[in-house]
Amino acid sequence: MELRRRPVSEIMRTEVVTLAPGETLDLTQDIMKLGRVRHMPVLDGGRLVGLVSNRDLLEASLSRTLDFDPTSRRTFLRSIEVAEVMTRPVRTVAPEATLEEVARTLVRQQIGCLPVVGPDGTLLGLVTETDLLAVAFLEGQTEAAAGGTLDVRVEESP
Repeated sequence: MELRRRPVSEIMRTEVVTLAPGETLDLTQDIMKLGRVRHMPVLDGGRLVGLVSNRDLLEASLSRTLDFDPTSRRTFLRSIEVAEVMTRPVRTVAPEATLEEVARTLVRQQIGCLPVVGPDGTLLGLVTETDLLAVAFLEGQTEAAAGGTLDVRVEESP
């Protein structure tokens, strides 16, 4: 099948690190840095309610320009909840959307990823501009298939 006509469900990442609206930006920053991810869907009750990108995190981090030391900056980020900075509403695509449709949306909207959702709003996966480049130019492999992922688990302390 021609690449542009393939459904996004064939290349989307299905193992996606997500956040809850009440999580704080210090945790978000840690996960993004450790997991080398730039986009994190925000779920509430299993439904997609927002998206936090590395760009959102940087914009919220005005503390950098205020020249805070690392401890003060972390304290500042701990005081901001994901719900305050997440993008909403979120542009999404259905699993049957073609790669051409996905690419067109990413370019027109000047965004770096699209969550793939089911009819009920449940997150099924995520596709990024990197995924599209990889499948188009790296012998049909996505970054995830090439071993470019890191499993990050966050557990609450007692």
